[in-house]
Amino acid sequence: QVGFVLPAERGGFVAGLQSGLHHFDERSGRFELIVAVEPDKPGNRLNDGVVDPSGRLWFGTMDDGESGRTGAFYCFAGGTLRPTGIEGIAITNGPALSPDGRRLYVVDTRERTIDCAEVAEDGSVGPRRLFATIEPEAGNPDGPTIDSEGHLWVALYGGWAARRYSPDGELAETVRFPVANITKLAFGGGDLRTVVATTAAQKLTAADMAKQPLAGALFEFQSDVAGIACPLVRY
Repeated sequence: QVGFVLPAERGGFVAGLQSGLHHFDERSGRFELIVAVEPDKPGNRLNDGVVDPSGRLWFGTMDDGESGRTGAFYCFAGGTLRPTGIEGIAITNGPALSPDGRRLYVVDTRERTIDCAEVAEDGSVGPRRLFATIEPEAGNPDGPTIDSEGHLWVALYGGWAARRYSPDGELAETVRFPVANITKLAFGGGDLRTVVATTAAQKLTAADMAKQPLAGALFEFQSDVAGIACPLVRY
């Protein structure tokens, strides 16, 4: 299972597979193991990842059954994998980073919370604190991203929407969708103002699909604020 694919400075990509981080060569289609992640937890998988301005890769693991609190967040830098100390989460999403890379946002999807923590120059992570809580009727927070103003965008699984929060945790904008399960947001386009959103049809019944026939499709919308180009993973 491929959780994320991010461009690498050496060429190709770093892919987060269930077994760990791999280098993916798009020309040959080959995967080469970089480092195993949680080999003692075969029921876990890698889910989501992001690269900071210095080329460090941050990512989370989660229980493939989506129930056990076995997930954690890690940082991969200079060829070394190290835990952030943020753990005990069933479904991790994100992380996301402020434009300067000094604030880390992590999502606990099942608990419907988004936390943040400060990142030191050496990549160590300070204590996490609550940034925002998603109310039950609004769904569960899923894949987030950051725009160039430092606002956090978060997809809402089961919420028919995506939200934009200020760095102070205030709700600034809501974008509605014709489908319920929004799973991940990313900025693209020539001016980085096109937001692309993945959605899911997972576990939807025939009656659900009749109400949202576009469930599982890829969507896009325009943002007044540009996103941030993805840095290259250095290792």
